Amino acid sequence: MNDLGAALRAWRDRLPPSAVGLAHSSPRRAPGLRREELAVLAGISIEYVVRIEQGRAATPSAQVCLALARALQLSDEEQAHLMRLAGHVADPARVPRLIPGSVHRIMDQLVGHPLSVYDATWQLLHWNPLFAATFGDPSALSADARNMLLCQFEGGPSRVRVTRAERSAYEESLVADLRATTSRYPDDPELTALVARLTRSARFRELWALGTVAAHQSGHKVVEHPEVGAVALDSDTLTTQDSNLRVVVYTPRPGTDARSKLDLLAAIGTQRLAPLAADGDSGGPAHV
Repeated sequence: MNDLGAALRAWRDRLPPSAVGLAHSSPRRAPGLRREELAVLAGISIEYVVRIEQGRAATPSAQVCLALARALQLSDEEQAHLMRLAGHVADPARVPRLIPGSVHRIMDQLVGHPLSVYDATWQLLHWNPLFAATFGDPSALSADARNMLLCQFEGGPSRVRVTRAERSAYEESLVADLRATTSRYPDDPELTALVARLTRSARFRELWALGTVAAHQSGHKVVEHPEVGAVALDSDTLTTQDSNLRVVVYTPRPGTDARSKLDLLAAIGTQRLAPLAADGDSGGPAHV
């Protein structure tokens, strides 16, 4: 057993089955989770859990490590330790894209609201089912189409209705936010390539030349949903301190019927909904 295997065994032993909703069905040699229980919770095979704990597995992927961290209910510090033990050392020169366990726990408590998580380049990393039901399922989109900046300046699908003035203010805010990101991660090659690609847009070049630096924080949206009609939402962007992830939470605008419409969308999900389609009058994505 190597350090990674020993750490996983210790974390597994300390987590009682009751903490993850499992009943004590039979006597246990140890109070914590069994290997097969951890495998089910993490969505990986028990054979792979055994190989990791015995030090016989190749370096587990970041996705496997994150799944194990969530299943074991690790703290952010413990998750970071797990990633380091598995050989996934964070590079301070690169835009962070791993979502800490604390953010996942916050998201789990906000299932009644559309919610999405972006990195500092506005690349969509995670969304909850109500976000997909409201805005359209991002899993059907390419990676480029999940980047808010590329969608906005290259023309992407959207259900959001905005005025010309709202679109202008939104674009100014996004570009100012990106300017701040370039100073935080000046050596990230993907960020450099993104800015170079965006400069093909005359509107982006115009805003970029202003040199404005500011954080994108909040906004108001009207989603034109194909089945429930207009849904008026307020959006608030929460930025994590160390990783600069953007957690965008959408709440129903007071004085509207948005809450009842979100409840309906939560019930029907995406299965009965029309596919996400471009709206020529929407003025661009403007999700956040």
